[in-house]
Amino acid sequence: MFVSRRAPLIEILHTLPASFNTIDLDSLGLGPGQGVRLDVGVLPEGLALGGQSYEFGPDDVPARLEVSRTASGFAIRLVFEAALAGPCMRCLEDASFPIGVDVREVDQPTTDDEELNSPYVTDGELSLAAWAHDAIALAMPPQLLCRPDCAGLCPECGVSLNDSDPADHEHEAAPDPRWSALKDLDLDG
Repeated sequence: MFVSRRAPLIEILHTLPASFNTIDLDSLGLGPGQGVRLDVGVLPEGLALGGQSYEFGPDDVPARLEVSRTASGFAIRLVFEAALAGPCMRCLEDASFPIGVDVREVDQPTTDDEELNSPYVTDGELSLAAWAHDAIALAMPPQLLCRPDCAGLCPECGVSLNDSDPADHEHEAAPDPRWSALKDLDLDG
């Protein structure tokens, strides 16, 4: 909730119908201590991990954007849930990975402190798609798996071990390569 002792609280809930790549924060007309909540649609760019592409659905991801004006800038919060689609990191089957994001940024352009200057705000304009993309990259789990117990692929033949019991999948042991020259000897002659 946005709280101010000097200025009255502006609590507006807007629904913006289309997705936005950028939002002009100055056009919101907020005074110090005032805030606004916006329901927006974002469509972050996909991610590339380990040579594989992970994409978001064709539709916008519904998000809640909260903007409050400070004495010299803005405090911003972005909250949304998205489903990332791409190959499982173990078995390479198609999978969907839910990602929850709740991030905050502060932009105080009058200060020299880099931690108070958001890389997503330039001249009062918020790059919403870039912020959402980076927030998703930071919120991702270490491994994107189709299911928690994914057995992956057989390292010898490449068969998915999810389709059968991994204990039943066996291969004949390969001969020791150090002895390979002995098979070329003619011991019968």
